Amino acid sequence: MKQIEVQILQQSYLLACPDGHESRLLEAVERVDTAMTRIRDAGKVRARERIAVLAALNLAFEIADREATELAAATTQRNAALAPPEVADAADTAPAPAQERRMQQLLLRLDQALGDDGPTL
Repeated sequence: MKQIEVQILQQSYLLACPDGHESRLLEAVERVDTAMTRIRDAGKVRARERIAVLAALNLAFEIADREATELAAATTQRNAALAPPEVADAADTAPAPAQERRMQQLLLRLDQALGDDGPTL
């Protein structure tokens, strides 16, 4: 475990960092410093603790918003993959007579298996 000294809002912090993750930690420090600097420079909040809380909330909201967007995109993609293909012409999808007989036989077997417990098709 490595220790790295960083500056956030012009204050030094000594942070522990797993080996090989220094660049990720420095990117996170840069995000936090930028968020806190923006809040401070807006001039409405002066207390460092309040600035830190507001910056943390803003960053958490950005992460949640990004996750929601990614989830919506993944859901849309999954639904598109599961959707039946669009049919250009219903005549092209009509079952052949052999398929029609097979479906009728399957429906009859289902009705017999379900008995009175299920609807008759």
